[in-house]
Amino acid sequence: MEPLSTLAISALLAWASGMRLYLVVFVLGLLARFGFFAPPGDLAWLTNSWVLGAAGFMTLVELFADKVPALDSLWDAIHTFIRIPAGAALAAAAVGFDQHTAAVVMGLLGGTITSGTHLTKSGTRALINTSPEPISNWTASFGEDGAVMGGIGLALFSPAVFLALLAGLLVLMLWWLPKVWRGVRRVLGRLTSS
Repeated sequence: MEPLSTLAISALLAWASGMRLYLVVFVLGLLARFGFFAPPGDLAWLTNSWVLGAAGFMTLVELFADKVPALDSLWDAIHTFIRIPAGAALAAAAVGFDQHTAAVVMGLLGGTITSGTHLTKSGTRALINTSPEPISNWTASFGEDGAVMGGIGLALFSPAVFLALLAGLLVLMLWWLPKVWRGVRRVLGRLTSS
């Protein structure tokens, strides 16, 4: 696999893990299993039946949990300790652990991207979940599902476009994240003062 494609897959795994860890592992694993995608680096294990089964099952659980507002926030809180290290490890594995320096660099960058994505997603969803109607939560959830699926397609078939869009998205996240967390602090302050 050429370096640009490997970089795109590594960045995809980091970014998508912050929103839909199990979905990205499951879809890339299926695509690799059926020969539509050659996993770079040390990602051949994505095609393992046990990995596919576990990722597929957890994808279904997450797709349900993500549509229920209170459960969604609890799921995100728990997954702070799962998505971030998994995103870092997947990003490093995409370049291959035999490439020590590249794997460490991608692991660090991947963990940073996953952290930013996860915190932006979970903070935004926590604010959306304060709305009494479920439509905004479902819209955000289905939007995240679609974004990850679209990201997979772009990373595989147009890596340069994916990386350019991801760079823009990361800049947008840097702008958006402080606003989200100020909103979360306000909501928590109202809850604790009442």
